[in-house]
Amino acid sequence: MNIENEFLNIILSHMAIVWIILAIIFALIEGITLGMLTIWFTVGSIISAVSALLGANVTMQVAIFFIVSLVLLIFTRPIFVKHLKIGKEKNVIQQIEGRIGIVTQSIKPFSSGLARVNGVTWTAITDTPDQTIEKGAEVRIVKVEGVKLIVETAESK
Repeated sequence: MNIENEFLNIILSHMAIVWIILAIIFALIEGITLGMLTIWFTVGSIISAVSALLGANVTMQVAIFFIVSLVLLIFTRPIFVKHLKIGKEKNVIQQIEGRIGIVTQSIKPFSSGLARVNGVTWTAITDTPDQTIEKGAEVRIVKVEGVKLIVETAESK
């Protein structure tokens, strides 16, 4: 029992170091995940370390950690996520939606043809099944379904 009390007293008397270690751990997790989630806990830990150095008791340090972390998380994370576009990276298929392509094999009613977009030839059908789009016409990619482009004439919009 006595050893446990001594150990606890040592930790409590060096809380600034504990907070710095926590800040490093949160920063490492943020560096690995890049999810803009644990960075706020890093800041909360640093501010709690400063409060420990200024003589705040452990209860106050923990309260400061949670308040700072949550306030930053709630009010600043949405701003960072929006501006940094975290989790919003488009895949190749999403990137071609809305782009212009050229029909390389005519698209006939209720049948597919071919269209070239960004140097890649795709099977293409029209967004209106009874429409014909001749070879050489420009088309806008409406969406991608599997390995097939759904297209409309570029003049449609």
